[in-house]
Amino acid sequence: MRKQVFLLVSVFIFGLLILPAESFSQRDGRPVDNIFEKEHITNKRPIPYPSIREADIIWSKRIWRIIDLREKINLPLYYPIAPADDRYSLVGLLMHGIQYEGLPAYSTTDDEFRVRIGINEVNEVMGATTELTEVYNPDTDTYVEMEVTRDVRYDEVRQVMVKEVWFFDKNYSRMDVRILGLCPIREEVNEAGEVVRRQTFWINFPEARDLFARHEVFNPINDAQRRSFDDIFIKRYFSSYIVQESNVHQNRSIEEYAVGIEAILESQRIRDEIFTFEHDLWEW
Repeated sequence: MRKQVFLLVSVFIFGLLILPAESFSQRDGRPVDNIFEKEHITNKRPIPYPSIREADIIWSKRIWRIIDLREKINLPLYYPIAPADDRYSLVGLLMHGIQYEGLPAYSTTDDEFRVRIGINEVNEVMGATTELTEVYNPDTDTYVEMEVTRDVRYDEVRQVMVKEVWFFDKNYSRMDVRILGLCPIREEVNEAGEVVRRQTFWINFPEARDLFARHEVFNPINDAQRRSFDDIFIKRYFSSYIVQESNVHQNRSIEEYAVGIEAILESQRIRDEIFTFEHDLWEW
């Protein structure tokens, strides 16, 4: 009897000893390139918004802003330029979601998410077009025309437009913001050598939150605490500047009536106006 008990205890202890070694293998048998297997972000779900009522919104303002992906704080959204392992750039993740996870994309004819477009149209505006080009054939010593399909130009998307609504909710007694949509902006060089910025497609942000919550963004400070794309936008871990506000002139943008330093000052005026409105609501 003692021998059986000793044998069971030995097997149990041996199982505890080999358990950590087994945990370093992925489900497909490949070793994990880390001291643990990442499961937190992949199983994460977006935190639901608090409910709001129209009767509680006493003030709101629509704002359009630009995130320049070349700024230092925004670099985690720009890299990696091409998808690598389990990491995506913001544009790379949007393309992955549109192609493989049913994320809807909308036309840039307006920014109200009315006209849905397919993956072929998205690839076209992202530079993945089929072109005829001449290729040299050494066997016949001639040039022959061939169709060549270009890859998606991830590196040419250097800005993202964000459409959002700032509002004051009297039920919670706070100023809040909800992002409505994202639009990658691609920089192209035309035949004249000029840089042309072009809106590619719109994504409805609430429809993309589940995808964003399940993919991580590189944290330059701590590898053990990766943020998700949803965290970046909900917690406002990005730098941007305002380019448009809702107005009586058909929501015209700042660049239509101001340039240079005047445009910068106008952007700051709109930002300060929102801050001042919230500040003036409080009394001491």
